[in-house]
Amino acid sequence: MHYAGVDLGATNVRAAVAGEDGDIVGSDRRGTPRGPTGIDVAEAVLDTLRAACADAGVDPTDVRAAGIASIGPLDLAEGTVEGPANFPDPVDTIPLVGPVSNLLNSESVYLHNDTVAGVIGERFHADSTPDDMAYVTISSGIGAGVAVDGEVLEGWDGNAGELGHMVVDPQGRRTCGCGRDGHWEAYCSGNNIPEYARMLADEDGGVETGLPLDDPEFSAKDVFDAAGDDDFADYVVDQVGFWNAVGMTNLVQAYAPLVVYVGGAVALNNPEQVLDPIREHLDADVFNNVPQVRLTTLGDDVVLKGAIASALTGGTGDRSRGP
Repeated sequence: MHYAGVDLGATNVRAAVAGEDGDIVGSDRRGTPRGPTGIDVAEAVLDTLRAACADAGVDPTDVRAAGIASIGPLDLAEGTVEGPANFPDPVDTIPLVGPVSNLLNSESVYLHNDTVAGVIGERFHADSTPDDMAYVTISSGIGAGVAVDGEVLEGWDGNAGELGHMVVDPQGRRTCGCGRDGHWEAYCSGNNIPEYARMLADEDGGVETGLPLDDPEFSAKDVFDAAGDDDFADYVVDQVGFWNAVGMTNLVQAYAPLVVYVGGAVALNNPEQVLDPIREHLDADVFNNVPQVRLTTLGDDVVLKGAIASALTGGTGDRSRGP
């Protein structure tokens, strides 16, 4: 028996096929198209899933169930993504559950926010994971998945955990990709760190720095790579760490997790620079229990493995409900 997982992100779409033990036997990865419509994004998902099945030597109709981890916002009733942030306006609705169900000839297709899939993946695969925990991704976007009393919180429409769109800066100096001001994601995501650095440089009236602020290819990687050698890069990393800590403090006060796993490209590529400031601020700022803050145990595969775990457990991530 085979099961599939799909991870639809703003940058990449990935798919994998696994056996009943959850071990991946075939996979594929490609860039997420920018449109021109949501149908084009859905076709890319199907092409990636077909390629993963071919890599596994499995016909798509032999896949029993699939989990889909996706950027949001979601419409669970329709099985779609509606108006995703950071996409061109014509990418309004991305149909997912219906097309994947048709491809696999299976009604067992489960759609989750990608960070909800991340917490499902951590709970399913970790050797010892408490019932109260969270998974936070700091990547091209920011989001969180939360489990409380052993239940993964999804929300009535699947959009619980969109903490990247929580207001951390009431002055609203940065506009998020969703069009609202002051959101955590607007300061600390991989897509927004370069623009935040430019804003800080402008506020300072000009700075001495080796960072290529005027280069259209200027990236978050440039900032983290220069830290330690460039005073302005150090300042940017410090400010990003502060806003990450504000967002994480709010998450901890709201849900009281015992452990928070952190993933996403920004955190995975710069673990000390991202996690150490969060830990320092939490020790000083959290009123109740201070959780352990750990890098995800599943690396870049955490969301994809969470999607597979969803397929294996009927959408719950509960190992006792596996095949």
